[in-house]
Amino acid sequence: MNAALRTPIHFDIQGLVHAGAHNQSMDAFHPQLTAKQWELLGTYLQPFALQQGQVLVQQNASDRTVYLLESGTLTVHYEDDKGRLRLATVEAGSAVGEGAFFSRNPRSATVQAASLCKIWSLTPIRFTELTNRQPAMALEIAMALGSLVSRRLTNKPKRVAVT
Repeated sequence: MNAALRTPIHFDIQGLVHAGAHNQSMDAFHPQLTAKQWELLGTYLQPFALQQGQVLVQQNASDRTVYLLESGTLTVHYEDDKGRLRLATVEAGSAVGEGAFFSRNPRSATVQAASLCKIWSLTPIRFTELTNRQPAMALEIAMALGSLVSRRLTNKPKRVAVT
């Protein structure tokens, strides 16, 4: 999943904070966290880069990791039982993977990098640690992800982005 890049990429949680603050779309991930809480959250997240064309999430996979997009663009592809492909685009300052995170069901779509992307992952194990150590912060993250699911489900073109 994480191919080597020609030039090193610097990761700083402030890049993710900046992306979220500048995404004013209905698809934004906006937890209400202080600067100190963002810094603490960064210790629970794993940053990595995807090159254009790399797959982040495979449809029907049994993974519950949530991915927060700092930069770049992801495309979401879903093939239904009639073979039709539906597409959605996810921009910086948003998240993917929240559907499986909550439902514990297999991934509902494939997510692929449309450009070079900087991504932060939150695994179920790290979320459990966050819940045990910082319950109020974990609740805020869960509520922000739940809000994102709700907004996507009410917007027909974005429904497929609930992965």
